[in-house]
Amino acid sequence: MNILSAQEIMDIIPNRYPIFFIDAVDELIPGEKVVCRKNVTINEEVFQGHFPGEPVFPGVLIVEALAQAGSIPLLKMDGFEGKTAYLGGLNKVKFRQKVKPGDVLRLQVDIVKLKSNAGIGYGQAFVGDKKVCEAEMTFIIGAK
Repeated sequence: MNILSAQEIMDIIPNRYPIFFIDAVDELIPGEKVVCRKNVTINEEVFQGHFPGEPVFPGVLIVEALAQAGSIPLLKMDGFEGKTAYLGGLNKVKFRQKVKPGDVLRLQVDIVKLKSNAGIGYGQAFVGDKKVCEAEMTFIIGAK
């Protein structure tokens, strides 16, 4: 179920093509949780070189997709609308499986701590029921 479309997401976060990785928001609780979708397609520029003959979506871009997803529940909170959430740190990042063209990433981020203009989110990326990545992310909320 689609709560926010890609266009509506671009009204919240500043990312744009070619570094915009959220196709839809399926679940959102401001300040607490988000579940998003990223459709991985062979048409993405990264697959021209990563890797010829065996296209693999880079892990660093999975983490970027999680960071974009995690910024949404923060920026939908009262007082943070119209601001930018910057990725301030990563901990406990793990990759568990390759992500290939045709996969649909389900990106879930739970905000586990909020303090003034910072937050910590625990992000998980899934393809189907298989966890492909997880990371603890620190966000800093700044002016737009």
